[in-house]
Amino acid sequence: MSQKVRWYKRFSNFLKEVKAEVKKVTWPSKNEVYSTTIVVILATFFFGFYLYFMDVIFSWVIKQIKSLFG
Repeated sequence: MSQKVRWYKRFSNFLKEVKAEVKKVTWPSKNEVYSTTIVVILATFFFGFYLYFMDVIFSWVIKQIKSLFG
C-alpha cells in the first residue's frame, strides 16, 4: 500500500512542478504566431520549388552525361 502512496505523491509533485513551469512560459501573441506561420509556409514552398528545380536540372545533366558515354 505504501508504494501507491509514494507513487501518488511523486505524481502530485510532478504536476505541481509542471504547473509552476507553465506559469513561467512567455506565450507568443496572436500576431507573432500568425507572422511566423506565414514565414514557415513561404519558406516551405520556396525550398520545395528550389529542390524540385534542382532535381530537374541534375536529372537532365545526368541524362546528358549518360547519353555521351552510354
